Amino acid sequence: MSSEVKVPTLGESVSEATIGQWLKQPGEAVKADEPIASLETDKVAIDVMAPVAGVMGQQLAKEGENVAVGTVIATIEAGTGTASKAEAKPAPSPAPAPASETPHTDGDAAVLSPSVRRAVLEHGIDPSSVKGTGKDGRLTKEDIVHAAQAKQAAPAPSISAPASAPASAPAAAGERREERVKMTRLRQTIARRLKSAQDTAALLTTFNDCDMTEVIAARERYKDLFARKHGVKLGFMSFFAKAACLALKDIPSVNGQIDGEEIVYFDYVDLSVAVSAPNGLVVPVVRNVDSLSFAEIEKAIADLGKRAKDGTLTLDDMKGGTFTISNGGIFGGLMSTPIINPPQSAVLGLHRIEDRPVVRDGQIVIRPMMYLALSYDHRLIDGREAVTALKTIKEAIEDPTRLLIDL
Repeated sequence: MSSEVKVPTLGESVSEATIGQWLKQPGEAVKADEPIASLETDKVAIDVMAPVAGVMGQQLAKEGENVAVGTVIATIEAGTGTASKAEAKPAPSPAPAPASETPHTDGDAAVLSPSVRRAVLEHGIDPSSVKGTGKDGRLTKEDIVHAAQAKQAAPAPSISAPASAPASAPAAAGERREERVKMTRLRQTIARRLKSAQDTAALLTTFNDCDMTEVIAARERYKDLFARKHGVKLGFMSFFAKAACLALKDIPSVNGQIDGEEIVYFDYVDLSVAVSAPNGLVVPVVRNVDSLSFAEIEKAIADLGKRAKDGTLTLDDMKGGTFTISNGGIFGGLMSTPIINPPQSAVLGLHRIEDRPVVRDGQIVIRPMMYLALSYDHRLIDGREAVTALKTIKEAIEDPTRLLIDL
């Protein structure tokens, strides 16, 4: 007797998804409520769970195929089946062969997502030698990139050392290769929304620079006590979130939205935080951030970041949002012009902190500086309002006491 596996309800106004990856292959043992496939929607990846225990039967849809809600995509047959590759991996022998000498088979590649496969090809990394940090130990694109960076940083082997057998035949001299990979549903949505923002909004960006001395000092002074009391690290995002709330309270249009011929103003701040996920940039939302404490903000952002990396964000996590903060500084970005997240009207871009010479009281001194960028929809927000909002954020970061006395 077999049981059908159907595409689950995906959320309001979401009627179909794309088969991103099959996590179980025909003949493998399946436990009840174990993920057997990953679906990609316009916003998040969702796991399809096995309705019963048994053996993975037919796969009725291919990876990359669009499927509607309620569609039968697989069957679960009665029986015990074989263990999955992860479960069936034998215990290592006393003297295992080096990972670099272990050939990588086509069967192993079948369990990698398209973005991971592409990263493997681009960087020439053997995926079997990399430990996955994604959900259930899956490899992510970031895992491959970090492995490639570590490989580049490793010292070159000694000339006297014996040459190991190459994992694969080197490309012929002058050979040029190209690969075509279908865009994921999430990447298509990102492309469509960002282009729509450029076509619809009157985008403009204003810049300022911010002296991070006082915030860095406050963080250093209290980070250990903060972590012991609240169980979470004190980062810079909570400071910027609080500073943004001050600015949005003073300049309501920066927290507003255009809806047809009307302007919608919000008396709360639902903060969208741009985070990097294995399949692309996602923007989950911290609700009512204006009423949260520093610890509550840090916990919420840490939780959203972890779930983005694990691929467990839900559609509800992505809904709404009145203002966005995007931190390109974690990737080393010095300056950028971020694009707003429609229907929002503004986005704050943070960048890397670096020591620069500045003038203080007539003296040239070295200070940790960060460039701030505020991109905004000029249809709703005037230049004076945008500059004032960014200046308010700058002043609150440079003098964190303002965050306590609402100034």
